[in-house]
Amino acid sequence: MATTTQRSGFNNPAATAEAAKSTASNMGEATRNAASAVAEKAAEAAKYVGRQADDATMAMGAGMKNLAGTIREKGPHEGVLASAGGAVADTLETSGKYLEQHGLSGIGEDMTNLIRRNPIPAVLIGIAVGYLISRATRS
Repeated sequence: MATTTQRSGFNNPAATAEAAKSTASNMGEATRNAASAVAEKAAEAAKYVGRQADDATMAMGAGMKNLAGTIREKGPHEGVLASAGGAVADTLETSGKYLEQHGLSGIGEDMTNLIRRNPIPAVLIGIAVGYLISRATRS
């Protein structure tokens, strides 16, 4: 009778250990698969959000160009106001073209390059902005 109990695996430590290893291995594989699926979904979501942000940035650029055209059409055509309106329209149009062509990724790259070329002014500007934010939130 003792041999029957040992063969069933309940009192056999080797069989119990093997079953535990198998279960742990299966659980580990399931966990890796779940983590991989979650990471994949997060990457897809990040790509989607990035595309949406780039699309919104390009739409904003187009809107800025349209506003520049409207200012040129409906603004004064002579005098100081015409010069100021023309300068504003030129700036809007240039900025709109930049946003349409480069999007957010281009802005990030340009900012990175600007900071690399001018590290000390960038740090000083960061300190000044931090100071102003702290003053504004202190009151």
